[in-house]
Formats: sequence, C-alpha cells, structure tokens
Amino acid sequence: MTHADNAAQPPLDLNTLRQQARQHLDQGAVTADYPAHRLEVIAQLNTALATELVCSLRYRYHHFMARGIHSQTVGQEFLVHANEELEHADWLAERIVQLGGQPDFSPDTLLGRSHAEYVRGETLGDMIRENLVAERIGIDSYRHLIRSLQDQDPTTRRLLERILAVEEGHADELADLLQQVPPNLLPTPRPALLAQ
Repeated sequence: MTHADNAAQPPLDLNTLRQQARQHLDQGAVTADYPAHRLEVIAQLNTALATELVCSLRYRYHHFMARGIHSQTVGQEFLVHANEELEHADWLAERIVQLGGQPDFSPDTLLGRSHAEYVRGETLGDMIRENLVAERIGIDSYRHLIRSLQDQDPTTRRLLERILAVEEGHADELADLLQQVPPNLLPTPRPALLAQ
C-alpha cells in the first residue's frame, strides 16, 4: 500500500467496527462492510455450482464409457477431472453458505442453470472434444465472474481464480489428449450454424 492509498482511505474507527461486528451475528462472515451485491454473487455462484456438477457427471460418464486403444489412460484422466470438478462444487457450495445463501443441488434444474452442456459423445475423440469445449466455456465463465467482482469480494474472487487455474490445466491436458487420439477416433467436425 502506498502513501497515496493511505491518504485516500480514512483511518479505521475501532468503536464503530466493534459495534457493527456485534450486529447481525446471524450473517456470519457477511459484515456491514461487504460491498458486493450478496444475492447476485450467490446466484452467480449457484450457476457455477451447477456447471461444475454437470461437468463432473459428464466426466464420470465418459470415464465409464471410454473405449478403444487409449481408453484406460483417457478414462482415468476423465475420472481425475470428475473428482476435481466435484471438489470445485464443494468449494462453491461452502462459499454460498458463508455468504448466507443456499447451494442449489436440485437435479430438476441442473442443466438449465449450467453454462456447460451434457454431451455424451460417441467416440473417445468426441468425449475428449466435448470435455474440452466445456472446460473452455468454464474458463470464460470464471473470467467473466472474476472481472465482475473486481475487488468487492476478494475471498470469492480468490476461490474463483483457484478454480480457474485448475480448469485451464484441464483444458491443456484435454488439448494434448486430442492430439494423441488416432485420426479414426477423432470427432467429425460439426458444421457451423448458418446465420439467419
């Protein structure tokens, strides 16, 4: 912190700080000084939670359905990713509760709330490709959420940055796997939708 930063911020009033800390104890970590719109942050975290759950389910399905010459290696990687996505879901749920919200694990609305899709894929190449697409969606979604938070909620921002780093690692691993799959197992490129 520079001298200019110190001059811009008024000194901390300990009496006010202590009085505010005794109010609204039921809100836990959410103090009067929390600058972000709490309900909006909770809604965005629930969307991220749905995305992580859908990704975990898709990876787990691919783990069991992987077939072919590279299926053991790739299938094991899918399982590792599935477990990491589930861990991310747990972290997000925990943060939602810390902010006074309720994590939404409802299977009825999971796909509708998720940014990523649940695409089964027919071949091993399809599965790798669909997981890579989902990771790229997750990367952009987390970057957007991190930018929207700015400095309003550093704890949530750091959590999202931690998850983002893992998602970027997943994307790199999947891109490498896609390069190793024999051409006859690669997915058939989907035609681009025509603009109307």
